[in-house]
Amino acid sequence: MKTRRKVLLTLLAIVTITIIGLSIFVQKMEAELQLFAQEVISDVDLSTANDGIFSATHKVLPIDVEVQVTVKNHRITDIFLVKHFNGQGSAAEVLPSQILKEQSLQVDAIAGATYSSKVIVKAIQTALLNAGATLK
Repeated sequence: MKTRRKVLLTLLAIVTITIIGLSIFVQKMEAELQLFAQEVISDVDLSTANDGIFSATHKVLPIDVEVQVTVKNHRITDIFLVKHFNGQGSAAEVLPSQILKEQSLQVDAIAGATYSSKVIVKAIQTALLNAGATLK
């Protein structure tokens, strides 16, 4: 009987610690997303960008993005979304084509996929900075 009680108390402790840990993780993730939502993403000056294919990643839990951006003659000629782990933000995957069309990072976020939109744009900005573009 005492062994059974010890096992139950141990399981209860494990469950309690797990719930507390998950709660802390979710709070941290939400705080990180809130902070990121307030960040302003500046456009880039493509006149300083070098030709080539440039990769970049950006991650804000739970969103993880990897892009490859091709630059030729100071223009973005292709944006390939290599990875987009997003939860419910898959609608934001149209942004690379909008950025390509506008030749600017100043595109509207996709409603319902605001965080994914911003993480994708941030990854593209980083790739363009890797290409030698400067912030405007």
